[in-house]
Amino acid sequence: MKFRFKARLGACMLLGAALSGHAMAQKFEELAATPQMGWNSWNKFACEIDERLIRETADAMVKQGMKDAGYQYINIDDCWHGVRDADGNIQPDAKRFPSGMKALADYVHGKGLKLGIYSDAGATTCGGHPGSRGHEYQDAITYARWGIDYVKYDWCDTKGLNAEAAYTTMRDAIRAAGRPMLFSICEWGDNKPWEWAGPVGHSWRTTGDIAPCWDCEIGHGSWSSLGVLRILDKQAPARKFAGPGHWNDMDMLEVGNGMTEDEDRAHMSIWAMLASPLISGNDLRTMPEATRRILTHAGIIAINQDKLGIPAFRAYADGRMEVWARPLADGQWALMFLNRSGQAIDYRHDWREHPIGDDVSKRSAEFGKTTYRWSDVWGKRTGDTSTKLETRIAPRSALVLRLAITNQESK
Repeated sequence: MKFRFKARLGACMLLGAALSGHAMAQKFEELAATPQMGWNSWNKFACEIDERLIRETADAMVKQGMKDAGYQYINIDDCWHGVRDADGNIQPDAKRFPSGMKALADYVHGKGLKLGIYSDAGATTCGGHPGSRGHEYQDAITYARWGIDYVKYDWCDTKGLNAEAAYTTMRDAIRAAGRPMLFSICEWGDNKPWEWAGPVGHSWRTTGDIAPCWDCEIGHGSWSSLGVLRILDKQAPARKFAGPGHWNDMDMLEVGNGMTEDEDRAHMSIWAMLASPLISGNDLRTMPEATRRILTHAGIIAINQDKLGIPAFRAYADGRMEVWARPLADGQWALMFLNRSGQAIDYRHDWREHPIGDDVSKRSAEFGKTTYRWSDVWGKRTGDTSTKLETRIAPRSALVLRLAITNQESK
């Protein structure tokens, strides 16, 4: 009884302090200076999760070279929940997680990684488990005691709630709990979170859930999951709101979950170019070498993690072919030539006829005045912008070039 009294008293004191300083509460600003990288259980396993899977995935993240490539979060999605105890404290499912979350966090931390967990702004999660509505501060304290490093916060069962207020409440609860936890807003873009979530979370979903397909929409009654291109086509309004510490989240990666190798490579390229978090959603324990190479590719990850933090924009579109440009640090650029179609394209790009200008970064590249050296990020080719680019781009694939200035003519 003494423990329960102390737990209740501590939570009440923390809640009171948090509410008194509500206007001054902030997220942990030191997190997510670049888009977060990790793994999430949902895409591959949905509710079929347990502590053995999480431990083995942490092992695999190290063994497969993903940790060395920059991935650090092991995120448990929906269905880990048990019931709340007599004091309202959330408990993990005792059958799935018999050792408890603190022991699991200790194991993940022992691998040099971080552990994430899932909850929901409503009374129940999307899977029908206990959500955090009315228990925000209590849950944040619990997560802090367990050693959690990342909170993904969903938007099911939220009829009548104001999204900004609900997510701000959980942000304040995490801050009051005192442990730095990355706050991932999973509101599906319904309430334009890019317009208000910068001070609230470290990332926010811009669309509904992803599906492992190139260009499709799969209906689920009142909502749909979207293929890679459908998600890409919804990003333009949110671009100017993203940057270090606050990212547009295009949902977890489907690399390794059934698309072709070219589609997977293009999918990874799109997420890297648009500075989306890189959260893999496949089975790390059994992934083939081709999948591992895509997920750990140093060149494409470097574009995603570029310190300037400005996402790409669509510079040109020519039927089936699109050219996306991303300003990078140190005066560099990344360009993605995206073949959306199911047929190969023989493409010729005259640099001088296609200068680039970006209203967000206030950067431009006038190839008639400046020569850039380019390197093929996925391949081994190099060249420069003094000569036309001639290339063949496979169906549903992307060519990504990184450009650095080699010569600038004086006016």
